[in-house]
Amino acid sequence: MTRTLQSAQTTEAVKRPGRWLALSVLVLAVLLVAVDATVLGLATPYISEDLAPSGTQLLWIGDVYSFVIAGLLVSMGSLGDRIGRKRILLIGATAFGAISVLNAYAHTPELMIVARALLGVAGATLMPATLALIRNLFHDPRERSLAVGIWGAAASAGAAVGPVVGGFLLEHFWWGSVFLINLPVMAVLVLVGIKLLPESRNPNPGPWDLRSVVLSLVGMVGVVYAVKETAAHGFAWLTLGVGLLGAAALYGFVRRQLTMPAPLLDMRLFRSRGFSGAVLADLLTILGLSGLVFFLSQYLQLVQGRRPFEAGLAELPAAVGAVVAGLIAGRAARRFSVRTVVSGGLAAVGLALAALTVIGQHTGYPLLGAALLVVGVGAGLSFTVTADVILSSVPKEQAGAASAVSETAYELGAALGIAVLGSIVTGVYRDFTGPAGTPAAAHESLGGAVEVAAHLPGPTAGALLDAARQAFVDGLTLAAGVGAAVLLAAAGAAWFLLRGQRLEDGVEHP
Repeated sequence: MTRTLQSAQTTEAVKRPGRWLALSVLVLAVLLVAVDATVLGLATPYISEDLAPSGTQLLWIGDVYSFVIAGLLVSMGSLGDRIGRKRILLIGATAFGAISVLNAYAHTPELMIVARALLGVAGATLMPATLALIRNLFHDPRERSLAVGIWGAAASAGAAVGPVVGGFLLEHFWWGSVFLINLPVMAVLVLVGIKLLPESRNPNPGPWDLRSVVLSLVGMVGVVYAVKETAAHGFAWLTLGVGLLGAAALYGFVRRQLTMPAPLLDMRLFRSRGFSGAVLADLLTILGLSGLVFFLSQYLQLVQGRRPFEAGLAELPAAVGAVVAGLIAGRAARRFSVRTVVSGGLAAVGLALAALTVIGQHTGYPLLGAALLVVGVGAGLSFTVTADVILSSVPKEQAGAASAVSETAYELGAALGIAVLGSIVTGVYRDFTGPAGTPAAAHESLGGAVEVAAHLPGPTAGALLDAARQAFVDGLTLAAGVGAAVLLAAAGAAWFLLRGQRLEDGVEHP
């Protein structure tokens, strides 16, 4: 009886007052990043019409944010461990809001690409800081699982709110307005965060090594760029050279971390099978999903003719499924097992993507909605549990760097997914046969074809649009098949790598 009472007192002692209010501020940051990622897909047809980017420039607009953020996440996570996670979160949030204005008023494809890259620099500070602060706010593992579930649900809710709000704005204002919605969220985050968020940092961090930062950035951007260019345009010596430079930089980064007394990223974390398995599951999952999701908004609008607001509503089932699954994922993993929940979630997403290989130009919404719901449930289960595993695998002093690894896997997977699966869609699309005299701009993107068709006679425009839309759907279904294969392979890998992995139950001392 005495021992039970002492245990209860210990548990209460490590429960920080105001922790749930502080979590609400972190949720705002997650919402911000999620909304920004989803509204871009809806705005893409309008950006194509206004800025007239080439197909390659359009892909860069879509994935340069992920390139930069993937290259800087580890560095920024480690910087937060050193200077304070609250401080870097608030600095990054302020910068994110300011750079959103630059995105909104970009008037050339080149400026839009630069603005997205700068947004990636600011975004790299946000996600690692939010997860690291959760790690330091919640010392009860069951509470932390729920907090991570709410964190993941917020990302999914942002994915739902983004298309709906973005669709409304696109129907009533110009496309730049979808970026300006970041500003009020940012203002609330900064003002409330100053009051509610506790500061936390590594008490013995060591210096922030600039050479490691450069190696990480050059390595990530170089490798991802090479993959993207090879997928889009085939082999080229320049692309190979950039890829080899990136690989060499990553090798140098790893070697340097192993020899430093206080590295930016402790590479020994990867010796844990659970940690490595969770990171790999995240990377493969988002790789299989992201390229497809990036083009799904275009399918709903440019192929099926839905208005932006209607297209946003059509994507809601995925977010609803992810929110519900994220909130119950921790409990499910403790009742069954980590590998059952993660592998089952990944397999569900893979099967849902496989179902999308049969869609056509006029596929009814029941199939699309059901597939999106299953995708949301599967992703919500998998992402929530893997984030919990990653956070639980490291001392809280290294929470920023470990969270950054999780987010790097996510962003690297997003970049590779848009590069590889997006290039499949683009490659198939470019080969369509249109009416005689079809301008080259129509072969660059489906948005370009719609713009060209608006200036052609009725019968010619109809023939062009039908051929272009069918080619786009053919590319989309092929990409869905590749994504399904990746997700099913990830489910198999997670089953073996997460064997014996369990979520914590004991309460740790702060």
